[in-house]
Amino acid sequence: MNFNDQYNRYPRGSSGRKLIKRPLETPGLQSNSNILQTHPNIGNPQYSQMYSENSFQNINKPYASNFTPNMKQNEYQPVSQQITGFNVSNQAHILTDPLVTNMAIQYGQALVGSGKQIVDKEIEKYVPLSRLKYYFAVDTSYVSRKLSVILFPFIHSDWSIKYDQNEPIQPKFEINAPDLYIPTMAFLTYVLLAGLILGMKNLFSPEKLSIEATNALGWTAIEVIIQLLMLYIANINTNLKTLDLIAYSSYKYVGIIIVMLVGLLMGHLGYIICLIYISVSLAFFLMRTLKLQILTEPVTTQPDVYGMPQQVSHQIGLKRRQYFLLFMACTQPILIWWFTWRIV
Repeated sequence: MNFNDQYNRYPRGSSGRKLIKRPLETPGLQSNSNILQTHPNIGNPQYSQMYSENSFQNINKPYASNFTPNMKQNEYQPVSQQITGFNVSNQAHILTDPLVTNMAIQYGQALVGSGKQIVDKEIEKYVPLSRLKYYFAVDTSYVSRKLSVILFPFIHSDWSIKYDQNEPIQPKFEINAPDLYIPTMAFLTYVLLAGLILGMKNLFSPEKLSIEATNALGWTAIEVIIQLLMLYIANINTNLKTLDLIAYSSYKYVGIIIVMLVGLLMGHLGYIICLIYISVSLAFFLMRTLKLQILTEPVTTQPDVYGMPQQVSHQIGLKRRQYFLLFMACTQPILIWWFTWRIV
């Protein structure tokens, strides 16, 4: 290899260094600037801005290139808009279909019915509305006989329970069954009689009458709540329901009416005598009526040694049951006195 020939091929400067040509000066290589300069609008700012705007607009209009002035409006709509219009028209047609409408109505009725059953089931836990109608199933014969048992319990001999306490029974078929018709009517009569007596004493006012009614309901509610708490704390298992306790606790309004009438007609002495008699008779009525329901443990069915079912009654917590029975019997005279002495 002749290094001297290569050395002499490239020109040198004054300093003796090699002078290498730039790419533009190299034969066979052309600059890109020459190509760009051939376009007449290169470097024009207005053209650059218009080109960039048209590019982005064409991205959002995929069918703009196929548009001609002679085409109708519906012919160049995007496919997505045509599908949307088709779906809307189909949905409107489905909604107007009688079969679909009937199915929707039936589904709505079934949904409302199931919701109503759930609500009724939750309410039934606290207020047995299905049993409530049985407490008002009375007739004239039952009312007269029941009032005689409450006011004259000493002459009544049959206190046995001849019905299944787990199932509701109409009181008109069983004299010893509790009812809510007599307590309700007695409460309303008590409120009206209290207003009459206050009017005779020139003390009547709507506010006082409402106060008397509210006090009576409040004390009855407190009494029932205390009874339920005692049953729970003392762990006393009975067949008594909440409505039964309300009925037995509200029979005192019958005695309250008698005491108020006697006190109004016979003065203070008649009031005291009647109060004593009504208190004793009502306490005796409650003790004899509730004796078999409180002092006896609910009967359960258990298999014997041979596997045959038999009814078993357990006597557990007899003293606690007796205390609860005495509490129910003794609180009635106190409440009768409390409701009557302020008015008579």
